Order: sequence, then C-alpha cells, then structure tokens
Amino acid sequence: MLNGRKRIMARPFGAAVSGLALAAVVGVVPSSPAQAEPDIDDVKSRVDTLYHQAEQASERYNDAKLELKDLRHDMGSLKADQRRQDDRLGAVQEQVKDSIVRQYEGESLSAVGQVVVSDDPKSFLAQLSTMSAFDDLQGQLFADYSTELKALDIRREATEKRAAEVAATKKKLADEKATIDDKLAEAKSLLGKLEAEQREALTSRSAAPRTPPVAASGNAAAAVQFAMAQVGDAYVYGAAGPDAWDCSGLTMMAWAQAGVALPHSSSAQYNSGPHVAESELMPGDLVFYYSPISHVGMYIGNGMIVNAENPSAGVKVTSLHAMPYVGAVRPG
Repeated sequence: MLNGRKRIMARPFGAAVSGLALAAVVGVVPSSPAQAEPDIDDVKSRVDTLYHQAEQASERYNDAKLELKDLRHDMGSLKADQRRQDDRLGAVQEQVKDSIVRQYEGESLSAVGQVVVSDDPKSFLAQLSTMSAFDDLQGQLFADYSTELKALDIRREATEKRAAEVAATKKKLADEKATIDDKLAEAKSLLGKLEAEQREALTSRSAAPRTPPVAASGNAAAAVQFAMAQVGDAYVYGAAGPDAWDCSGLTMMAWAQAGVALPHSSSAQYNSGPHVAESELMPGDLVFYYSPISHVGMYIGNGMIVNAENPSAGVKVTSLHAMPYVGAVRPG
C-alpha cells in the first residue's frame, strides 16, 4: 500500500501531452506576419479539448483492460471445466471399451479392434453405433458416452468464443492506446507553436488553488489525506502511482488506503457505490464529469475537489463545477 507522503515531481509541459492539434494549429496560428499572434484563450480551449478526447480514450482503455481481465478469468474457468469434462468422457469411454471386451471375451476381437483402440471421441462414437453387436451393448453406457461428448463440444465452443473475445478486446486496447498517443502528439504540436512566454501564461492558469479541505471522518479521512498528498504529481494516461496518475487511478489508490477496492475506470467507479445528491456531498465522495462519464475526482469540502486533471495541470485542487458535473458516489 502506498503511503500518503507528498511527492512533487517536475512535469515537462507536454511530455504527456497529446491531441487533435496540428490541423487546429493551421487555423489558430497565422501564416502571415501581419496577422495577430494566436489567442491564448483559443489555444487553451483547443488543448483542453484534446486533453479531454485523450482522457475519454484513456478511460475506454481502462474499461477494456477490466473487460480483458474478466474474459481471461472466464476463459480459465471454461478451460478447467473442459478438462474436467474431457476426463469424464474418457472415463465413460473406458467403461464402454471394457463392456465390449467382456462381451467378446474368448472370441476374436478383430471386429471391434478399431473401436477399442480409437482415441478420437467422435470416431469412437461413430464406430460404436455401427457395430453389429451394438444392440447387445449396455444401452446406458452408450447413452452416457453420447451425452458426455455433447457436453464436451459445448464447453469447447464456449472456450473458443471466449478466446475470440479476448483477441477482440486486445485489438480494442491497441486502438484506444493509439488514439491517446495521437491526441497527445497533436496537443504537444499545438503548444509548440506558442512562444515560451505564452506557454508559461497558459500553464500558470492551471495552478492549483490551495484551499484547505474540510476535515473528513472515518474511512474517507485516509482517502482524502492520500489524494491531497499527491497534489503536484504528474498526470499520465493510464497511470496509478506512485508519482503519476490518471483520474481514476488516483481515486482508486486513495480509497485503497481505506481498504476499499475500486476499479481503475471512472465509469466503473460510478457504479461502485450508492449515489449521493450534490447537496449531501461529504469529503471523500467521488464526483464524476462529462457524458458519457470520462473523469472522476474526490470531493474535499467547501465546493472543491482534488483530481488528476490533465497533463498540463497534473494533480490539483479545483472547483466542483470546473467541469460538466454528472453526479457523485460514496465508496465504502
């Protein structure tokens, strides 16, 4: 478990930046010296849009990782079930073979030799059903074998289907990662068009207000203390500490300090506890933004939240309504 000590980490501006921006730069940065410098508010709006698009992709990436974990767990269970069924089928097959040998004991086994030595389950069943002495075999054994073979086929099909879903989810992960990288690269390119003085002005607007939080109680106190100790750390898409975070990674690890397990996904965290009205917010509550949900922070009181905001701002304290507010959840 991580402790709550504060770590301030230098964040090269744009090191984690991405986005839709080269095309936007053409419309923002004039090609003629006679035209005005790019408006810093326009640039900030564009970069914020890119950050949000990258964060949406990042949260979809987190969701896909959770889905892949579940699929792999299911596939492991299916394979184990298939192995057990294979063993049951083998046991019944041995019983049928023993029955045939006993029936033909003392006689030439050439007529049934292929059945007795057959390793392929379906071939075994086909040969068994065409034997001239089939009617004399124990009917229940034949029925048992046929039933177990069908059950094994069902399990094999389920395993193959789950394996295909795993492959598709891996592809989804790769696509979302590519989207994140593209958005960050565009935002970095856009910011690179600004003069150093303008970039400094842009980053200074993201400075975190140091409003003392309201005292939290119970499990929430440990979560709030941990989250506040990370103020100043870097924002990195998909990160969950110890020195860099994305939005759901920070809230997940903060509540882990209180012994509460949360998924690494803002949309999944929105369904992880009882919802609370804005008028009833308490320090430690998780607050969610955008539709569909793609950002989460932690309420600290006085109308303020602590959150891993974006690559420019990092982990900071900001207003509850600095982003489009959707709702809140109380973990624990």
